[in-house]
Amino acid sequence: MEQEHARPLNRQDYKTLVLAALGGALEFYDFIIFVFFAAVIGELFFPADIPEWLRQLQTFAIFAAGYLARPLGGLIMAHFGDSKGRKKMFSLSILLMALPTLAMGLLPTYATLGIAAPILLLLLRVLQGAAIGGEVPGAWVFVAEHVPQKRVGFACGTLTAGLTFGILLGSLVATLINTSMTPQTIAETGWRIPFLLGGAFGLLAMYLRRWLHETPVFTQMQQRKALSDELPLKTVVAHHRQSVVVSMLLTWLLSACIVVVLLMAPALLQKLHGLPAALTLKANSLATVMLIFGCIISGALVDRIGAATTLIVGSLLLAVTSWTFFTVAAEYPAWLFSAYALAGLCVGVVGVVPFVMVSAFPPAVRFTGISFSYNLSYAIFGGLTPIMVTLMMKLTPMAPAYYVLGLAGVGVLVGLWLKRASAQRVLLQQVSAQ
Repeated sequence: MEQEHARPLNRQDYKTLVLAALGGALEFYDFIIFVFFAAVIGELFFPADIPEWLRQLQTFAIFAAGYLARPLGGLIMAHFGDSKGRKKMFSLSILLMALPTLAMGLLPTYATLGIAAPILLLLLRVLQGAAIGGEVPGAWVFVAEHVPQKRVGFACGTLTAGLTFGILLGSLVATLINTSMTPQTIAETGWRIPFLLGGAFGLLAMYLRRWLHETPVFTQMQQRKALSDELPLKTVVAHHRQSVVVSMLLTWLLSACIVVVLLMAPALLQKLHGLPAALTLKANSLATVMLIFGCIISGALVDRIGAATTLIVGSLLLAVTSWTFFTVAAEYPAWLFSAYALAGLCVGVVGVVPFVMVSAFPPAVRFTGISFSYNLSYAIFGGLTPIMVTLMMKLTPMAPAYYVLGLAGVGVLVGLWLKRASAQRVLLQQVSAQ
């Protein structure tokens, strides 16, 4: 058994990891592509005579609905993932994302359907939110239960890098369409292309997932009849509250760092320091590529030096590089690319998060525990972060840096707690051995 835990990754492990990461990347692409075409969608799916601010508000409200649907969708899928099998839900989540994305690309506009057009768009967005709520926790559980125990960190980090690649892919497709088509062509047909592509690729990824096998951990639980006797969520809330708190804090770190440093930063740099949009978006693409590498490096370090040490050191580096990035953007814009690349690399500390969450819950309620903590935290902090940073900016233009600095502090504290908990476990094992 010890040899199984320590063996290197084999061909089947890599196949599982590649298919999981590919599917995750395509799901994230499908989920975020909406925001890149929010302006044209707002013009096409709402009446022409309403005020511009109301059009923007309604369009972004539909986008936000996807985030609000995540906890419920994630919990329902996690419940069946813990009781019926990981693979079934892993395939369902990508189907539940691909079909609404495809339908969005084919949806008639307000000019054809009237008020039914935005209502249908909202329903499709809710389905997307439900799908992503099940996909991310499900993917982490799936790969963690397939690979050897000593390689779980690398597997989770690589999968998180795959999700990040989905964001980069969305940005690249949006850039390509906006630079190769006229605004009129985009409004007529061009905006549909990214959705149709996303839906088609999602269906392809679901087909490829047919070749995946149920996780050995779930299969063993079935054979031993060790599946949870009561409702998995009830067990998580009653017996694993500490794990839920730690997982929610780490999800806050993950969501807020990506929202502030990657998603909000380009617009903030343009608004605060007058930097050209083209410059900030190029720098942002470089930072996203570096984040992909950062997630993989963090995951590999977890397997070598442990999650606690990786989290503490990574959070300290995140604090230094993010502060440097926002300072450089304000005072030394010539160094923007280098500073943003380093900040993106160190945001890769979030590659530690799934390993800690997978380790925090026992297999019988693992999917539900991660899904509940991750989606609830993401719904709260993913939505509140832009508002909190915007309010803080009334006090200081360095508000984004202070916010990330505070979260880096949370990362250090959680890392210290994990180190202490690990030391206590080792001590208990030594006492019981005597």
